[in-house]
Amino acid sequence: MTSRSATSSVRPAAVVYPLGLWIVMAVVAVANGVFREVAIVPRMGDYSGHLLSTALLIAAILALSYGYFSRSRIDYRRAELLAVGVIWVVLTVGFEFLVGHLEGIPVEDTLAQYDVLAGQVWVLVPLALFLAPLVFGSGARNPA
Repeated sequence: MTSRSATSSVRPAAVVYPLGLWIVMAVVAVANGVFREVAIVPRMGDYSGHLLSTALLIAAILALSYGYFSRSRIDYRRAELLAVGVIWVVLTVGFEFLVGHLEGIPVEDTLAQYDVLAGQVWVLVPLALFLAPLVFGSGARNPA
């Protein structure tokens, strides 16, 4: 018989392994940013380039998340999936602010990327990072 705390606790492996996927997604995001600046923005302009680049990054996040969770041998609990989503968002936003700081970008400029009322769609990236583990990791698994 298992105790309630044993079934509702977050197992370390369930949150550590997806950190490797976050590193892959961070590399993809940087490559996406370079691609946006080199290939998309010169052809489409800043705003359209921002929209397309954001859509491409979200598609990559969803595809990578699906690939990871569909092949994972871990039977994730809901609390673990929520923890993974929160960790991915915190790491991503923290990384963005750190890079901005190192590049001398004012915090206000970084925050402006989250202003939906100004037509910014970047907030959809952290939303996708938060929801992807819940969407793709919720299936029942019976590891072989």
